[in-house]
Amino acid sequence: MRQQLAMQARKTWPAAEGSQRSGDKKKPILSLTQEFKSASLSLIRVIDESNPPMTIQPLPSRPREISVTEAVEPAYERVKLILFRPFDFSKWIIVGFCAWLAGLGDFAGRGGTGGFNPGSYHDHGTGEQPLEHFRNIYHRASDYFVLNMDWMIPVFILLTVVVLALWVGLVWLSCRGSFMWVHCVTGNLAEVERPWREFAGEARSLFWFRIGIGLAGMVVMLPMLVFLIANIVRMVMQGEADFAGMMLVAGLGLGLLLLSIFFAVIRKFTVDFVVPLMFLRRGTCVAAWRELKGLLVAHPGEFALYILFQIVLKVAIGMITLVAIIATCCLALCLLAVPFIGTVLLLPVLVFQRAYPLYYLAQYGPQYDVFAAAPSGQAI
Repeated sequence: MRQQLAMQARKTWPAAEGSQRSGDKKKPILSLTQEFKSASLSLIRVIDESNPPMTIQPLPSRPREISVTEAVEPAYERVKLILFRPFDFSKWIIVGFCAWLAGLGDFAGRGGTGGFNPGSYHDHGTGEQPLEHFRNIYHRASDYFVLNMDWMIPVFILLTVVVLALWVGLVWLSCRGSFMWVHCVTGNLAEVERPWREFAGEARSLFWFRIGIGLAGMVVMLPMLVFLIANIVRMVMQGEADFAGMMLVAGLGLGLLLLSIFFAVIRKFTVDFVVPLMFLRRGTCVAAWRELKGLLVAHPGEFALYILFQIVLKVAIGMITLVAIIATCCLALCLLAVPFIGTVLLLPVLVFQRAYPLYYLAQYGPQYDVFAAAPSGQAI
């Protein structure tokens, strides 16, 4: 670089000096100024060529850390905003209706406390042991079925069809209500007709997905359950448990447990993330699941921690509900068992449970911020 500067200086400066010394050719001062300017520009050009402009590389940005606890506070604030600022009973009824509609078809934890009571068996003075009593009941039930199968089989088929039709109807209503529920929570709105109409296509896509997943679960798990019960009955009727039968029961039980967890996670991710993604993109359920799959592959640990934290939240909410039931001498339990009334009473909990995954999803980038897609002019 220094050599180039020196050569350029030797080429330009002598000309300027010679013009000053020449007595024969008197150049005006303006001409000397022009030559000096030309020499300066030449030097600047040489410097620019020797030192190309430096490209400033941006500093690598550190990816945002995903936290399962960060979404708790904004979800809690969303509960206060929607339900208590200000308190509006009519708004509670409308928002509660959307929450109740979204929860239809989800029978987990909605049954009563009735059922089999292991301590309710009495021999009534006959001296029968429990296993012997079970064998007698089994034989009597078998004989009764054989003698009346001509009408019991059609009745069983009819009941099966009715139950399946009821399940399909509840799932359809639940899918329509799911988008109404997200609409109310994200926009701080109490609307029914508008989201029912606008998200009809997305609800239809969600409906077919849930029906497909539900039927797949039945096809896979019902035969396993039948074999499990049949094997247990066989060992009870024999009066002893053989090793092969015990291994079969253990294997089928473990398989049913793992499948139950798998379908429960599918259901959880569909409600918590797929429905909001469909709400954002106005796309199909399969497309939303494909987008969620990319997040699951890129952040498996974060989503596993999310599931664990959801279990912690469920336990905490269950304990708070239990304390409320005990404090009201089971009056709260009676009210919570009433359809729709129980949903309205639990509305703060339900709003929190709906808002929390939305705020968690927003941590993965602004393109996942469901609140940004709230109805225009209505977002709070």
